[in-house]
Amino acid sequence: MAHPKHKISTTRRDKRRTHYKLTAPGLYKCPTTGELHLPHRAFWLDGKLYYKGQVIQEKETTA
Repeated sequence: MAHPKHKISTTRRDKRRTHYKLTAPGLYKCPTTGELHLPHRAFWLDGKLYYKGQVIQEKETTA
């Protein structure tokens, strides 16, 4: 039977035995555009910056 050369610490043992797993971040659907994005974050769509369903900033175009 195999024997460990050094004692495994309780912290290391418990980290291996944990059942906590990573979860996907919750997404929020914008009421204006219908785009999925992270909550409480602004997002770009078609050259416009949206936050809370309102256009905050438009991307400047140089001709």
